[in-house]
Amino acid sequence: MAGRGKLIAVIGDEDTVTGFLLGGIGELNKNRHPNFLVVEKDTTINEIEDTFRQFLNRDDIGIILINQYIAEMVRHALDAHHRSIPAVLEIPSKEHPYDAAKDSILRRARGMFTAEDLR
Repeated sequence: MAGRGKLIAVIGDEDTVTGFLLGGIGELNKNRHPNFLVVEKDTTINEIEDTFRQFLNRDDIGIILINQYIAEMVRHALDAHHRSIPAVLEIPSKEHPYDAAKDSILRRARGMFTAEDLR
């Protein structure tokens, strides 16, 4: 991937993924695997977790965006991820507002700094 930036991957509900696709993030890698997953009512937790792990292992992905309510379904997989790249960001959805108290990555980041560091 010399000379190219990294992709943003999205795991979310239909409205979230559609919005990002309309914004131009949709890509297929050389194996024809997309950088997004639309989570629907019949999507299993195993499918979500497998897709998340695949995104973690792809060298062309730099950021993974995941709806927070979906992140709750695979929290153990998110908590096991400790590398800085790809960065994992939990985002709200149309039906589920963002709750900072549930965001384990934000809690981990807060633990890295003290109030003194920010002055």
